[in-house]
Amino acid sequence: MIFMFTTEEIARVTGGRLEGENCAVTSVSTDTRSIGAGALFVAVKGESFDGNDFLENAFQNGAAAVMTERDELNFTTDKPVIFVRDTRAAQLALARYYRDKFNLKLCGVTGSVGKTSTKDMIFAVLSARFNTLKTEGNFNNDIGLPRTLFGLNNSFDAAVIEMGMSDLGEISALSKAAHPNAAVITNIGFCHIENLKTQENILKAKLEILDGADENAPLILCGEDELLNTVKLDRKLIRYGFGKQNDVYADDISSTENGEKFTLHYGGKAYSAQVPVVGEHHILNALAAFCVGIEFGLTPEEIVPAFMNYSASGMRQKIEQRGDVTVILDCYNASPTSMESSLGVLGRMNGRKIAVLGDMLELGAMSKQLHAGVAEFVEKNADLCFLFGTEMKALRDELFKREFPVFHSENKSELTQLLLQNLKSGDAVLFKGSRGMKMEEIAEKVGKR
Repeated sequence: MIFMFTTEEIARVTGGRLEGENCAVTSVSTDTRSIGAGALFVAVKGESFDGNDFLENAFQNGAAAVMTERDELNFTTDKPVIFVRDTRAAQLALARYYRDKFNLKLCGVTGSVGKTSTKDMIFAVLSARFNTLKTEGNFNNDIGLPRTLFGLNNSFDAAVIEMGMSDLGEISALSKAAHPNAAVITNIGFCHIENLKTQENILKAKLEILDGADENAPLILCGEDELLNTVKLDRKLIRYGFGKQNDVYADDISSTENGEKFTLHYGGKAYSAQVPVVGEHHILNALAAFCVGIEFGLTPEEIVPAFMNYSASGMRQKIEQRGDVTVILDCYNASPTSMESSLGVLGRMNGRKIAVLGDMLELGAMSKQLHAGVAEFVEKNADLCFLFGTEMKALRDELFKREFPVFHSENKSELTQLLLQNLKSGDAVLFKGSRGMKMEEIAEKVGKR
């Protein structure tokens, strides 16, 4: 099947009003710059631009039709226009309509930390048997998720779809569009606690992944998370972790710079396994992927070797050699939990270990406390620390108390120069911070000394 709808069909599915001729639409876009012939342009209001201001441009660039939440146009056209109350909601409704045309195995993934790397591990596992579609990059919101679903065609047997959020109700809308047959929640951390106030509310938001799921869809939970262990529901629950109380668990873990080896236990049997990345949290990702694979009909013998096909997305714990320095690039986002994980990876490196850390954003009233709490993991895994940002003052002060060598600046250029002056051959350097801190701008200078 190739994506194709009529404008009358789209108006019906989205509850909109069609003005102009009925015509075929063969793709959907929210960006006038990427519109091709036959496309439906969905006008979405973002932080910087309002797509409703570019309807005429969309037609000039070849759009077959446009969808808008404006009451009327400020230009004249005889081409089809679909008027809706909310273009974001309308696009999600159309995505669900399209998704349900396919009989495929779809897993939804969410969590405060690790959802992207878990999604990528699930993709590696499912790809051992199925042609699998996955969320690319950070397209895990109400604009990116429909874009992924519109990429479905009859060649796909499975999909793994990431769902992010910043407030209550958002994952519910995404789940209802994706209609998962299985769902994974990796953990409940502190991301977006500024909006949601408590971890209990974060748990409530993450559980919305079931709102659009099949009635018999299993919920796969990390047994290492205190709040997830409180979940009791009238559906199949599968837990994974490091303890024997879990349905799937790992032990006999041994770490190298090239990855983690472990024994995976399931159904009374033990399997020798390995992941090609450093950090015990990647073992948890593999266990989650194992659970999904089993639920979707794969055998352990198919799943376990597939762990080694894992490849990380974007700037997530990518280990690179820059001249005589090892760089761990983990600049996509940051929270206390992911800081702990990344510092744990640094601690497994050879040579002198240097942590270059930027502010963790959106922590609200708990920001000072949570930044200071990172000191324990810095002290355990690093030899030297460089801190960037206003919120990192709390970590700086805590490290001072512990007499740990630390440099701090709110000026990125100044901190970069301090780092370069202190680097030595054989060092391992971790760059970690929230997306808004753009820690990769410091990292890119390493190797150019």
